[in-house]
Amino acid sequence: MLVLVLAHLVVAGALPMVARRSRALAFGVAAVLPAITLVWALANYEAALGPGVSERIEWVPQLGLSLSLRLDALGLEMVVLVSGLGALILAYSARYFGSGSRDAPRTATLLLAFAGFMLGLVLADDLLTLYVFWELTTIASFLLVGQGGLHRANRRAAVQALLVTVFGGLAMLLGIVLLGHAAGTYVISEIVAAPPGGAAATAGIVLILLGALTKSAQLPFHPWLPAAMAAPTPVSAYLHAASMVKAGVVLVARLSPAFAVRPEWWVPVVVLGLATMLLGGWRALTEPDLKRLLAFGTVSQLGFLMVLFGAGGRIAAFAGMGMLLAHGLFKAPLFMVVGAIDKITGTRRIDELSGLGKRRPALAWIAGLAGASMAGLPPMLGFVGKEAAFEAFLHDADLRGWIVALGLLAGSMLTVAYTVRFFWGAFATKPGLEPTESSAPAAGLTVPAWICAIAGVALGVLYGFPDAPAAAYAAAYPEVGDPVAEDYHLALWHGLGLPLLFSALAILGGLALHRWNPMVATTSTRFATPFSAQRGYEHVVSGLERLATFVTGRLQAGSLPVYLGSVLITMLALPGVAMVRALIDGLLPPMPRLIDTVLQLPLGAAVILCALGLLRARRRFTAVLLVGAIGYGIGGLFIVDGGPDLALAQFLVETLTLVAFVFVLRRLPAHFDSVRTARPTRRATVTKAVVAGTAGIMVALTAVLLGGARTAPATASAEYIAQSREGTGSDNVIAAILVDFRALDTVGEISVLLVAAAGTASLVLATRFDRRNRRGDLDSGSGSPEHEREVAG
Repeated sequence: MLVLVLAHLVVAGALPMVARRSRALAFGVAAVLPAITLVWALANYEAALGPGVSERIEWVPQLGLSLSLRLDALGLEMVVLVSGLGALILAYSARYFGSGSRDAPRTATLLLAFAGFMLGLVLADDLLTLYVFWELTTIASFLLVGQGGLHRANRRAAVQALLVTVFGGLAMLLGIVLLGHAAGTYVISEIVAAPPGGAAATAGIVLILLGALTKSAQLPFHPWLPAAMAAPTPVSAYLHAASMVKAGVVLVARLSPAFAVRPEWWVPVVVLGLATMLLGGWRALTEPDLKRLLAFGTVSQLGFLMVLFGAGGRIAAFAGMGMLLAHGLFKAPLFMVVGAIDKITGTRRIDELSGLGKRRPALAWIAGLAGASMAGLPPMLGFVGKEAAFEAFLHDADLRGWIVALGLLAGSMLTVAYTVRFFWGAFATKPGLEPTESSAPAAGLTVPAWICAIAGVALGVLYGFPDAPAAAYAAAYPEVGDPVAEDYHLALWHGLGLPLLFSALAILGGLALHRWNPMVATTSTRFATPFSAQRGYEHVVSGLERLATFVTGRLQAGSLPVYLGSVLITMLALPGVAMVRALIDGLLPPMPRLIDTVLQLPLGAAVILCALGLLRARRRFTAVLLVGAIGYGIGGLFIVDGGPDLALAQFLVETLTLVAFVFVLRRLPAHFDSVRTARPTRRATVTKAVVAGTAGIMVALTAVLLGGARTAPATASAEYIAQSREGTGSDNVIAAILVDFRALDTVGEISVLLVAAAGTASLVLATRFDRRNRRGDLDSGSGSPEHEREVAG
């Protein structure tokens, strides 16, 4: 599995070279790997529905860090969407982008890389692994939506998507840490098998939910998704029908078997999911742009999926799996149809299109089949999933079940209404509008859409195929003592009953809403409020910008004491308060011995005297020498305490720093007070002394107390010692660590020293060009004659 993920990245890296020969060939090559991935997943069908196909690579086993992937029923269904639809959309892109398109090479590369990241995300069986791929999809989607950054709409949409999803991702990372710490493992299957309890686990799952809600565009984080329609249509079709927006849904589906019984899990998911479903459906009724209409429809459908997976229960799990697959199969072809319409007519606005159904019946048929599945008409897969959804909550026959079922019914009516509006707006002959001129769409723009639309019909009729993975996923919800739930399966016909009645009411209510759509638009305009999620986002962003301007304006005052004071006060306010709190609660270890050997006394006294002398120094060179003396004194303490390696490093650094300082001081006045400035007031002097003294005391206490906090040898250190001779052949553990175990760190440190040495050398060489003028003054070109005389002493 990891090989497949990496292969996506390798091939994606080679696509720009292929695109130089042919844009279409680049997309064609990109489509091959997702197709191979789909074949591999289907070849492991039985294993995925059984024990699953697992792969685990240990990273840092001592810390419980690993890279875990697992193909199970949910993963299999998502691979069908991510790789199957991905291959079709990449093939569609070959005809969508022109042969001279500048965006094509970048889009092909990013789409395939995104498919690889998404593949890793849906197969992840480890929360940390999932988080890594989660953020990689965020970065890739930012680049895909932003495109070349030439258009303001793309830039704004990309930044909005990035800010919202990264905010949720960071919250999710904190939640993962809390949940993993509470569970003692980050492996998802192990957490689901033994869910942790306690306050940390509760806080963890709430934060994880926040990440899922932002990624899947749930209220109030949904505006980024319609805004992202600024991206090219193939990007919208892939990100918003098959992959990215389903990441949050997949995360909720993964963890629901463990936490769906807890109110802190299902209440926010169900409430926000229903609200999102209704709001998205309502907004879709008034959108004049076909693509944005579908975007709000996607928002609505994501809310639907969140309700199904977040509520828990065996029948709801069947419904969730059915609708998850159905949504990808009907939304992707609808986006492709919109892209084809835009290509052949030059517009996708409802009020500019007319008569397209008669001129392009093939597109109308594709949209009709996909739309029928979206509206929940039999025998489509969408009908199968929606019937299961109604059954899941009507079967409960309690107040919660009825409230959720009625909410789904209202949302389904809106779904039917905006589906009919989409079809009417794209293909109907409208009075007062001339038939829209159009050319015949290329086969490359219609064949992929045909395959998706027909699959939606076929899987509805052959419902046994989607039922098998749904049954495997629903096995996580054993409904003991409930024969209806125990025996439930996806099917076209469950007999006469309330679910069928709800399906009929949804269709009739949706048709009625479309009939009175002008009234809906008028009502929407009349009751429009100044409050909206988009305005809320804009107010938050602008408020943060004003706050940043205010803080920066106060802190960046051009005063070194202000800069140092800000850093020290921040240090006192954050770790300092925690330190005092731990001291009061008795959580800190006892004070260690003051001295271990008498040699520490003169060395410590020398360091203290040098530090006190530094306060009285008036010449820069004197101050530098005293700082160097302090460093050498600390190096001496290292030797006394048995750390000659550390002492040697300290001496080298101090020496190099002293040399660098000397050459820098060559360019500065010799005295600190050579430039006349206003004498600081006593109050300012006392304030500086208090802040500096308090910070120094806190640092010293922290170093002393935390230095004695370790009660057992560090795991990593013990491994270094154990592996030093056998693993590296070195008798010196420090040398083994520096040149072998942490060789990359050492290379980085050497690079830093090299840069510092180069800077020092440049200062040395620069002095060669200093010359004296006719009056005998030194002229280095860096200051006035008075300055040069001051420097020269």
